[in-house]
Amino acid sequence: MQKKWILVTLTLFNLYSLVYAADQAHSIGGHWSYQGQTGPAIWGELSKEYTTCKLGKHQSPIHIETATPSSLPKLVFDYHPIPLTIENNGHTIKLDAEKVGSLTLGEDTYQLKQIHFHMPAEEVIQKQQFDMVAHLVHQNAEGKLAVVAALFNKGNTSHPLIATLWDTLPAKEGDAQTHAQLKIDLTKLLPEDKNYYTYEGSLTTPPCSEGVKWLILKQTQTISSEQLAAYQALYPQSARPTQPLNDRTVFSSN
Repeated sequence: MQKKWILVTLTLFNLYSLVYAADQAHSIGGHWSYQGQTGPAIWGELSKEYTTCKLGKHQSPIHIETATPSSLPKLVFDYHPIPLTIENNGHTIKLDAEKVGSLTLGEDTYQLKQIHFHMPAEEVIQKQQFDMVAHLVHQNAEGKLAVVAALFNKGNTSHPLIATLWDTLPAKEGDAQTHAQLKIDLTKLLPEDKNYYTYEGSLTTPPCSEGVKWLILKQTQTISSEQLAAYQALYPQSARPTQPLNDRTVFSSN
């Protein structure tokens, strides 16, 4: 009887050990960063969920060298002010935008979900790289994503909305912080001119899922060196390198 209980105990222990090891392996494999042994070059090796980062053929970001002029629909933004909810998620600074409003693109309507930043900008246009980008992530009723890229370059003036955001910049990774007294208008992250480039791509972070509609605004905005330095103090490099265009075409709205 005693031997039977010992056998049962050992069996349960072995099963627990296997489950624990699998959980640990998944946890370790799921960790990614922008540098070193968990950087972009090996994202596809870190977890089976990330294999598209390595095998995908329609990855983002890209270097836009040429674009085909096309009669594209206008970008119609219908945003309204909301209380600021800001988060340092360990990779970037993220804004919650669940109840802000929508982007209409022809017959499709996408709800804004969140905004995050990359430094330098991940997008490259005709060999020009930009100092920062805000990615405005939208989703339609079918679950498809449309991401608007708003580009920033360093200049002599600060950006008013980013000044407000950076006043609440979380210095450490942690839960989202809501500032109910601060109402923000996220249309202020968009330039006046809404002409854009568009192509089919992917998420620029693991799991690098494809089928994402990218809308890259052509007109850049100005951000001060002090504002760039404040973000850089947290994340000195938060951009995935550009990926091959392969068989895709980039279209231009003018």
